[in-house]
Amino acid sequence: MTLHLPSPNGELRAYEPRATPLTFDTGAPLASRVVFSAAHVVADPFADTTPDSPAAVDWDATLAFRRHLWSHGLGVAEAMDTAQRGMGLDWAGAAELIRRSAAEAKAVGGAIACGVGTDQLTAPAKDLAEVRAAYEEQLALVEGTGAQAILMASRALAAVAKGPEDYLDVYGHLLRQASEPVVLHWLGPMFDPALAGYWGSADLDAATETFLEVIAAHPDKVDGIKVSLLDAQREVDLRRRLPKGVRCYTGDDFNYPELIAGDERGFSHALLGIFDPLGPLAAQAVRVLDTGDAKGFRELLDPTVELSRHLFQAPTRFYKTGVVFLAWLSGHQEHFTMVGGLQSARSLPHFARAYELADTLGLFPNPELAETRMKQLLALYGVTK
Repeated sequence: MTLHLPSPNGELRAYEPRATPLTFDTGAPLASRVVFSAAHVVADPFADTTPDSPAAVDWDATLAFRRHLWSHGLGVAEAMDTAQRGMGLDWAGAAELIRRSAAEAKAVGGAIACGVGTDQLTAPAKDLAEVRAAYEEQLALVEGTGAQAILMASRALAAVAKGPEDYLDVYGHLLRQASEPVVLHWLGPMFDPALAGYWGSADLDAATETFLEVIAAHPDKVDGIKVSLLDAQREVDLRRRLPKGVRCYTGDDFNYPELIAGDERGFSHALLGIFDPLGPLAAQAVRVLDTGDAKGFRELLDPTVELSRHLFQAPTRFYKTGVVFLAWLSGHQEHFTMVGGLQSARSLPHFARAYELADTLGLFPNPELAETRMKQLLALYGVTK
Protein backbone atom coordinates (compact mmCIF):
# COMPACT_ATOMS: atom_id res chain seq x y z
CA MET A 1 0.00 0.00 0.00
CA THR A 2 1.04 3.58 -0.52
CA LEU A 3 1.66 5.51 2.69
CA HIS A 4 1.24 9.26 2.91
CA LEU A 5 3.98 10.52 5.19
CA PRO A 6 4.06 14.03 6.66
CA SER A 7 7.03 16.27 5.89
CA PRO A 8 8.35 18.88 8.35
CA ASN A 9 6.45 21.55 6.38
CA GLY A 10 3.17 19.77 7.09
CA GLU A 11 2.57 18.45 3.59
CA LEU A 12 1.84 14.77 2.92
CA ARG A 13 3.94 12.89 0.37
CA ALA A 14 3.42 9.45 -1.10
CA TYR A 15 5.87 6.71 -0.14
CA GLU A 16 5.98 3.16 -1.47
CA PRO A 17 7.45 0.78 1.14
CA ARG A 18 9.86 -1.91 0.04
CA ALA A 19 8.50 -5.42 -0.17
CA THR A 20 11.46 -7.49 1.05
CA PRO A 21 13.87 -7.04 3.96
CA LEU A 22 17.57 -7.64 4.06
CA THR A 23 18.43 -11.05 5.45
CA PHE A 24 21.12 -11.63 8.05
CA ASP A 25 22.86 -14.76 9.25
CA THR A 26 23.71 -15.13 12.91
CA GLY A 27 27.14 -16.30 11.75
CA ALA A 28 30.41 -16.74 13.57
CA PRO A 29 31.47 -14.75 16.64
CA LEU A 30 32.80 -11.27 15.91
CA ALA A 31 36.59 -11.32 15.88
CA SER A 32 38.28 -8.07 14.91
CA ARG A 33 36.23 -5.71 17.06
CA VAL A 34 34.49 -5.87 20.44
CA VAL A 35 30.95 -4.64 19.81
CA PHE A 36 28.28 -3.78 22.38
CA SER A 37 24.78 -2.54 21.70
CA ALA A 38 23.30 -0.32 24.39
CA ALA A 39 19.85 -1.88 24.63
CA HIS A 40 16.49 -0.25 25.35
CA VAL A 41 13.88 -1.43 27.85
CA VAL A 42 10.31 -2.35 26.93
CA ALA A 43 7.69 -0.65 29.08
CA ASP A 44 4.66 -2.49 30.45
CA PRO A 45 1.79 -0.78 28.59
CA PHE A 46 -0.87 -2.06 30.97
CA ALA A 47 0.68 -0.72 34.16
CA ASP A 48 -1.21 2.11 35.85
CA THR A 49 1.68 4.56 36.09
CA THR A 50 2.37 8.27 35.95
CA PRO A 51 5.47 10.08 34.63
CA ASP A 52 6.69 10.43 38.22
CA SER A 53 6.10 6.85 39.36
CA PRO A 54 8.67 4.03 39.19
CA ALA A 55 9.14 2.46 35.78
CA ALA A 56 6.98 -0.52 34.91
CA VAL A 57 9.00 -2.85 32.68
CA ASP A 58 7.82 -5.73 30.51
CA TRP A 59 10.57 -8.13 31.54
CA ASP A 60 9.77 -10.87 29.05
CA ALA A 61 9.94 -8.54 26.05
CA THR A 62 12.98 -6.71 27.44
CA LEU A 63 14.97 -9.91 27.88
CA ALA A 64 13.80 -11.28 24.53
CA PHE A 65 15.29 -8.24 22.84
CA ARG A 66 18.63 -8.91 24.54
CA ARG A 67 18.55 -12.49 23.30
CA HIS A 68 17.98 -11.09 19.81
CA LEU A 69 21.17 -9.01 20.09
CA TRP A 70 23.20 -11.89 21.52
CA SER A 71 21.99 -14.21 18.75
CA HIS A 72 23.75 -11.97 16.24
CA GLY A 73 27.01 -11.96 18.19
CA LEU A 74 26.71 -8.53 19.77
CA GLY A 75 27.38 -7.83 23.42
CA VAL A 76 24.77 -6.01 25.48
CA ALA A 77 25.62 -2.79 27.31
CA GLU A 78 22.99 -2.86 30.00
CA ALA A 79 21.35 -0.13 32.08
CA MET A 80 22.91 2.68 30.06
CA ASP A 81 21.17 5.83 28.88
CA THR A 82 19.55 3.91 25.99
CA ALA A 83 17.59 2.05 28.67
CA GLN A 84 16.33 5.45 29.88
CA ARG A 85 18.69 5.37 32.83
CA GLY A 86 18.08 8.67 34.59
CA MET A 87 15.18 9.41 32.22
CA GLY A 88 12.43 7.25 33.66
CA LEU A 89 14.36 4.21 34.91
CA ASP A 90 15.39 4.75 38.53
CA TRP A 91 18.11 2.86 40.40
CA ALA A 92 15.73 0.22 41.73
CA GLY A 93 14.58 -0.52 38.19
CA ALA A 94 18.13 -0.43 36.83
CA ALA A 95 19.32 -2.82 39.54
CA GLU A 96 16.58 -5.30 38.68
CA LEU A 97 17.40 -4.94 34.99
CA ILE A 98 21.08 -5.64 35.66
CA ARG A 99 20.31 -8.72 37.76
CA ARG A 100 17.89 -10.18 35.22
CA SER A 101 20.02 -9.42 32.16
CA ALA A 102 23.21 -10.74 33.74
CA ALA A 103 21.45 -14.01 34.61
CA GLU A 104 20.12 -14.24 31.06
CA ALA A 105 23.60 -13.56 29.66
CA LYS A 106 24.98 -16.47 31.68
CA ALA A 107 22.20 -18.73 30.43
CA VAL A 108 22.84 -18.02 26.75
CA GLY A 109 26.57 -17.29 26.84
CA GLY A 110 26.18 -13.63 25.86
CA ALA A 111 28.62 -10.83 26.62
CA ILE A 112 27.31 -8.17 29.00
CA ALA A 113 28.61 -4.99 30.58
CA CYS A 114 26.48 -2.90 32.94
CA GLY A 115 26.33 0.75 33.86
CA VAL A 116 27.55 1.83 37.31
CA GLY A 117 26.40 5.28 38.37
CA THR A 118 25.09 7.29 41.31
CA ASP A 119 21.44 7.71 40.42
CA GLN A 120 20.19 6.32 43.72
CA LEU A 121 21.05 9.79 45.05
CA THR A 122 17.69 11.45 44.49
CA ALA A 123 18.74 14.61 46.33
CA PRO A 124 21.94 16.61 45.69
CA ALA A 125 24.99 14.90 47.15
CA LYS A 126 26.43 16.56 50.24
CA ASP A 127 30.06 15.76 49.41
CA LEU A 128 32.44 13.50 47.50
CA ALA A 129 32.15 10.78 50.12
CA GLU A 130 28.45 10.40 49.38
CA VAL A 131 29.16 10.17 45.65
CA ARG A 132 31.86 7.53 46.23
CA ALA A 133 29.53 5.48 48.40
CA ALA A 134 26.81 5.54 45.75
CA TYR A 135 29.26 4.41 43.06
CA GLU A 136 30.54 1.67 45.38
CA GLU A 137 27.05 0.31 45.99
CA GLN A 138 26.37 0.00 42.28
CA LEU A 139 29.83 -1.37 41.48
CA ALA A 140 29.34 -4.11 44.06
CA LEU A 141 25.98 -5.08 42.56
CA VAL A 142 27.30 -5.26 38.99
CA GLU A 143 30.42 -7.20 39.92
CA GLY A 144 28.30 -9.51 42.07
CA THR A 145 26.33 -10.54 38.98
CA GLY A 146 29.50 -11.43 37.10
CA ALA A 147 28.99 -8.65 34.55
CA GLN A 148 31.67 -6.20 33.47
CA ALA A 149 31.30 -2.72 34.96
CA ILE A 150 30.97 0.49 33.00
CA LEU A 151 31.70 3.51 35.21
CA MET A 152 29.18 6.01 33.92
CA ALA A 153 29.47 9.76 34.21
CA SER A 154 27.68 10.99 37.34
CA ARG A 155 25.39 13.99 37.57
CA ALA A 156 25.99 14.01 41.32
CA LEU A 157 29.75 14.16 40.86
CA ALA A 158 29.47 16.90 38.25
CA ALA A 159 27.40 18.94 40.71
CA VAL A 160 29.66 18.54 43.76
CA ALA A 161 33.16 18.40 42.22
CA LYS A 162 35.18 21.59 42.59
CA GLY A 163 37.83 20.74 40.02
CA PRO A 164 39.87 18.02 38.29
CA GLU A 165 41.37 16.78 41.56
CA ASP A 166 37.93 15.65 42.76
CA TYR A 167 37.48 13.49 39.68
CA LEU A 168 40.96 12.02 40.17
CA ASP A 169 40.05 11.25 43.77
CA VAL A 170 36.69 9.56 43.09
CA TYR A 171 37.73 7.57 40.03
CA GLY A 172 41.05 6.56 41.56
CA HIS A 173 39.21 5.25 44.63
CA LEU A 174 36.81 3.21 42.48
CA LEU A 175 39.45 1.79 40.18
CA ARG A 176 41.60 0.64 43.07
CA GLN A 177 38.76 -1.45 44.44
CA ALA A 178 37.36 -2.77 41.14
CA SER A 179 37.92 -6.51 40.97
CA GLU A 180 38.15 -6.57 37.15
CA PRO A 181 39.03 -3.96 34.50
CA VAL A 182 36.18 -1.55 33.83
CA VAL A 183 35.07 0.68 30.98
CA LEU A 184 35.18 4.42 31.69
CA HIS A 185 32.34 6.34 30.07
CA TRP A 186 32.67 9.97 29.03
CA LEU A 187 29.18 11.13 28.09
CA GLY A 188 28.94 14.61 26.62
CA PRO A 189 26.35 17.27 27.54
CA MET A 190 24.55 16.76 24.23
CA PHE A 191 23.33 13.48 25.75
CA ASP A 192 22.87 14.88 29.26
CA PRO A 193 23.12 18.64 29.89
CA ALA A 194 23.79 17.98 33.61
CA LEU A 195 27.21 16.57 32.63
CA ALA A 196 28.59 19.85 31.25
CA GLY A 197 32.12 20.49 32.49
CA TYR A 198 32.80 16.85 33.32
CA TRP A 199 36.36 15.99 34.37
CA GLY A 200 36.56 19.41 35.96
CA SER A 201 36.54 21.73 32.98
CA ALA A 202 34.30 23.00 30.20
CA ASP A 203 37.45 23.15 28.06
CA LEU A 204 37.51 19.75 26.35
CA ASP A 205 41.29 19.81 25.96
CA ALA A 206 41.73 20.32 29.69
CA ALA A 207 39.07 17.70 30.47
CA THR A 208 40.88 15.25 28.21
CA GLU A 209 44.10 15.65 30.16
CA THR A 210 42.31 14.81 33.42
CA PHE A 211 40.60 11.82 31.80
CA LEU A 212 43.95 10.52 30.54
CA GLU A 213 45.51 11.09 33.95
CA VAL A 214 42.90 8.82 35.55
CA ILE A 215 43.68 6.08 33.02
CA ALA A 216 47.46 6.46 33.25
CA ALA A 217 47.34 6.01 37.02
CA HIS A 218 45.40 2.72 36.76
CA PRO A 219 45.95 1.18 33.29
CA ASP A 220 45.55 -2.37 34.63
CA LYS A 221 42.05 -1.53 35.88
CA VAL A 222 40.79 0.08 32.67
CA ASP A 223 39.62 -2.28 29.93
CA GLY A 224 38.67 0.65 27.78
CA ILE A 225 36.95 3.97 27.43
CA LYS A 226 33.62 4.82 25.85
CA VAL A 227 33.66 8.27 24.27
CA SER A 228 30.31 9.90 23.46
CA LEU A 229 31.21 13.42 22.37
CA LEU A 230 30.09 13.24 18.70
CA ASP A 231 33.51 14.55 17.65
CA ALA A 232 35.33 12.04 15.47
CA GLN A 233 38.71 13.78 15.39
CA ARG A 234 38.76 14.24 19.16
CA GLU A 235 38.07 10.53 19.60
CA VAL A 236 40.87 9.61 17.17
CA ASP A 237 43.31 11.92 18.95
CA LEU A 238 42.29 10.47 22.32
CA ARG A 239 42.56 6.81 21.33
CA ARG A 240 46.07 7.41 19.98
CA ARG A 241 47.13 8.52 23.46
CA LEU A 242 45.72 5.55 25.36
CA PRO A 243 48.11 3.20 27.16
CA LYS A 244 48.79 -0.07 25.37
CA GLY A 245 46.01 -2.56 25.98
CA VAL A 246 43.32 0.05 26.79
CA ARG A 247 40.57 -0.06 24.19
CA CYS A 248 38.59 2.82 22.78
CA TYR A 249 34.87 2.03 22.39
CA THR A 250 33.25 4.56 20.13
CA GLY A 251 29.99 6.03 21.36
CA ASP A 252 29.84 8.41 18.39
CA ASP A 253 26.49 7.77 16.74
CA PHE A 254 27.34 10.27 13.99
CA ASN A 255 30.69 8.91 12.78
CA TYR A 256 30.87 5.25 13.84
CA PRO A 257 31.72 3.57 10.48
CA GLU A 258 34.97 5.49 10.00
CA LEU A 259 35.93 5.18 13.66
CA ILE A 260 35.36 1.41 13.78
CA ALA A 261 37.13 0.89 10.44
CA GLY A 262 40.07 2.91 11.76
CA ASP A 263 43.29 3.85 10.05
CA GLU A 264 46.93 2.79 9.93
CA ARG A 265 47.36 3.93 13.54
CA GLY A 266 44.45 2.12 15.13
CA PHE A 267 40.68 1.78 15.38
CA SER A 268 37.77 1.99 17.79
CA HIS A 269 35.69 -0.85 19.11
CA ALA A 270 32.00 -0.04 19.60
CA LEU A 271 29.46 0.61 22.35
CA LEU A 272 26.59 2.30 20.58
CA GLY A 273 22.93 3.09 21.06
CA ILE A 274 22.35 3.02 17.31
CA PHE A 275 23.32 -0.66 17.29
CA ASP A 276 20.02 -1.34 19.07
CA PRO A 277 18.03 -0.95 15.82
CA LEU A 278 21.01 -1.81 13.60
CA GLY A 279 22.07 -4.95 15.49
CA PRO A 280 21.91 -7.64 12.75
CA LEU A 281 23.24 -5.33 10.03
CA ALA A 282 26.03 -4.04 12.28
CA ALA A 283 27.09 -7.58 13.16
CA GLN A 284 27.15 -8.56 9.50
CA ALA A 285 29.27 -5.54 8.67
CA VAL A 286 31.80 -6.41 11.38
CA ARG A 287 32.01 -9.98 10.09
CA VAL A 288 32.93 -8.52 6.71
CA LEU A 289 35.58 -6.42 8.45
CA ASP A 290 36.84 -9.58 10.16
CA THR A 291 37.89 -10.83 6.72
CA GLY A 292 39.98 -7.69 6.18
CA ASP A 293 37.46 -6.15 3.80
CA ALA A 294 37.25 -2.59 5.12
CA LYS A 295 35.63 -1.39 1.89
CA GLY A 296 32.83 -3.96 2.18
CA PHE A 297 32.35 -3.00 5.83
CA ARG A 298 31.90 0.66 4.91
CA GLU A 299 29.56 -0.21 2.03
CA LEU A 300 27.25 -1.95 4.50
CA LEU A 301 27.47 0.51 7.39
CA ASP A 302 27.89 3.93 5.75
CA PRO A 303 24.29 4.04 4.43
CA THR A 304 23.00 3.71 8.01
CA VAL A 305 24.55 6.98 9.16
CA GLU A 306 21.71 9.12 7.81
CA LEU A 307 19.24 7.18 9.96
CA SER A 308 21.48 7.42 13.00
CA ARG A 309 21.98 11.16 12.63
CA HIS A 310 18.24 11.55 12.27
CA LEU A 311 17.48 9.60 15.45
CA PHE A 312 20.21 11.40 17.39
CA GLN A 313 19.41 14.92 16.20
CA ALA A 314 19.10 17.62 18.86
CA PRO A 315 17.89 17.35 21.52
CA THR A 316 20.06 14.24 21.33
CA ARG A 317 18.96 12.77 24.66
CA PHE A 318 15.59 11.90 23.10
CA TYR A 319 17.11 9.46 20.61
CA LYS A 320 15.62 6.65 22.75
CA THR A 321 12.19 7.50 21.37
CA GLY A 322 13.25 6.68 17.82
CA VAL A 323 15.02 3.52 18.95
CA VAL A 324 11.88 2.17 20.64
CA PHE A 325 9.72 3.28 17.71
CA LEU A 326 11.83 1.17 15.34
CA ALA A 327 11.73 -1.78 17.74
CA TRP A 328 7.92 -1.62 17.62
CA LEU A 329 7.85 -1.44 13.83
CA SER A 330 10.31 -4.35 13.69
CA GLY A 331 8.06 -6.57 15.81
CA HIS A 332 10.31 -6.74 18.87
CA GLN A 333 7.46 -5.40 21.02
CA GLU A 334 3.71 -5.18 20.63
CA HIS A 335 3.25 -1.49 21.41
CA PHE A 336 4.89 1.91 21.16
CA THR A 337 4.79 2.89 24.82
CA MET A 338 7.82 4.06 26.77
CA VAL A 339 8.82 4.45 30.39
CA GLY A 340 7.76 7.91 31.56
CA GLY A 341 5.64 8.51 28.45
CA LEU A 342 8.74 9.38 26.42
CA GLN A 343 7.05 8.24 23.19
CA SER A 344 5.78 11.83 23.04
CA ALA A 345 9.30 13.27 22.79
CA ARG A 346 9.47 13.28 18.97
CA SER A 347 7.09 14.56 16.31
CA LEU A 348 5.13 12.68 13.66
CA PRO A 349 7.36 14.01 10.84
CA HIS A 350 10.37 12.71 12.81
CA PHE A 351 8.77 9.25 13.05
CA ALA A 352 7.82 9.31 9.38
CA ARG A 353 11.38 10.04 8.30
CA ALA A 354 12.76 7.39 10.66
CA TYR A 355 10.37 4.83 9.16
CA GLU A 356 11.31 5.79 5.62
CA LEU A 357 15.05 5.62 6.26
CA ALA A 358 14.83 2.29 8.09
CA ASP A 359 12.56 0.80 5.45
CA THR A 360 14.89 1.93 2.66
CA LEU A 361 17.76 0.18 4.44
CA GLY A 362 15.72 -3.04 4.67
CA LEU A 363 15.92 -3.13 8.46
CA PHE A 364 12.39 -4.39 9.12
CA PRO A 365 12.25 -8.20 9.35
CA ASN A 366 8.62 -8.04 8.25
CA PRO A 367 8.08 -4.98 6.02
CA GLU A 368 4.34 -5.62 5.86
CA LEU A 369 4.06 -5.50 9.65
CA ALA A 370 6.11 -2.30 9.79
CA GLU A 371 3.91 -0.76 7.10
CA THR A 372 0.73 -1.72 8.95
CA ARG A 373 1.99 -0.29 12.24
CA MET A 374 3.17 2.91 10.57
CA LYS A 375 -0.29 3.31 9.07
CA GLN A 376 -1.82 2.82 12.54
CA LEU A 377 0.37 5.59 13.92
CA LEU A 378 -0.52 7.90 11.04
CA ALA A 379 -4.23 7.27 11.65
CA LEU A 380 -3.78 8.05 15.36
CA TYR A 381 -2.43 11.46 14.34
CA GLY A 382 -5.31 12.03 11.91
CA VAL A 383 -3.72 10.97 8.63
CA THR A 384 -6.46 8.96 6.93
CA LYS A 385 -5.27 8.95 3.29
